[in-house]
Amino acid sequence: MHEPILVLNAGSSSIKFSVFETEPDRAPRSGLHGEVEGIGGKPRLQAVDAQERRLVDRAVDGRDHDSAIAAIHDWFTAHVGGEGGFAGVGHRIVHGGSTFSRPVLIDEAVLAELGKLAPLAPVHQPHNLAAIRAVRAAAPHVRQVACFDTAFHATEPRVATQFALPRELADKGVRRYGFHGLSYEYIVSALPAVAPEYAQAKVVVAHLGNGASMCAIDHGRSIATTMGMTALDGLPMGTRCGSIDPGALLYLLQNEGIDDEALEHLLYERSGLLGVSGLASDMRTLLASDSAAAKEAVDLFVYRIGRELGSLAAALGGLDALIFTGGIGENAAPIRTRVCNDARWLGIAPDEAANAAHGPRISATGSRVSAWVIPTDENLMIARHTRTALDGPTPFHFHP
Repeated sequence: MHEPILVLNAGSSSIKFSVFETEPDRAPRSGLHGEVEGIGGKPRLQAVDAQERRLVDRAVDGRDHDSAIAAIHDWFTAHVGGEGGFAGVGHRIVHGGSTFSRPVLIDEAVLAELGKLAPLAPVHQPHNLAAIRAVRAAAPHVRQVACFDTAFHATEPRVATQFALPRELADKGVRRYGFHGLSYEYIVSALPAVAPEYAQAKVVVAHLGNGASMCAIDHGRSIATTMGMTALDGLPMGTRCGSIDPGALLYLLQNEGIDDEALEHLLYERSGLLGVSGLASDMRTLLASDSAAAKEAVDLFVYRIGRELGSLAAALGGLDALIFTGGIGENAAPIRTRVCNDARWLGIAPDEAANAAHGPRISATGSRVSAWVIPTDENLMIARHTRTALDGPTPFHFHP
């Protein structure tokens, strides 16, 4: 493999990874991918090649992130990459705060700053940082690049990022940031090839999955998005609540005997589709269920998408296209059908046959607003950023 780049997406109990080879034109090309799952218990390393052929499936010595990263590095070096190892490592970092608006080479100053942002993404950020430290332990000379889910939204106007709170709180970073930016950035990069007439248009992208959000994009730039200061806001998700009256949270704290730790667990892990259905967080399970509560969870999900779509169209001052992506957006045709039918007032006329075939275009000929399905690829976006940062004549360093 020529100058391979490792892309890592670290969670609490798993580390997903992809390896990209550098082409002669310096573009990254997708190769093998896999994960170490079961961190904290009995981790296993699994990987497949670009044709989904199994390359490895074995137990990992140790139980923590350090052990998982070491297993990935050692296996790759011994069986795929040779002595050179990785040319660089790119990390998905959920929260960049107000400080990071583009990818950055990671050093001690960056690590310290990212640590300060952990309270804003408590479910994600600590594990992202654990992976960075684990790479340092396994391959201390390999350069690492942080790529931020918040960075794409740095173009939003100030009014779209504000809460109606005292200014001194905004000055401390209490504001809207938005997430899933790497996914939205990839969709923008794919539009010239898939739907060139909309590359510079007013579009709403719906990233629908276990985590879900929507983004209003005008001429390739984020104008508004549904998530806010944290990844809890906006649409109901697999286990996250989405938008909620802050007074409801005060009520729970003051009257239901819930402390802040229990409240965090409730909002991040027990709510959303799982909480409403009482059955599952997986949309496939809910769509296959005859349960009234499961139907109600799906209804709420679709309803909230419609509400947010209207809001984002208003922020754009019009709408030319709606794009579905993410695990649900790419695969759940019934959800797309319902969303498009509910949005007929905006000018979307769905094509049922095209939708059943998963597009890419799923709106009828003559539809005033078109609808599309475009698979996202956040890992490729991270690999591109990492390659650029490693090759750049003046790579971006953070100076506190």
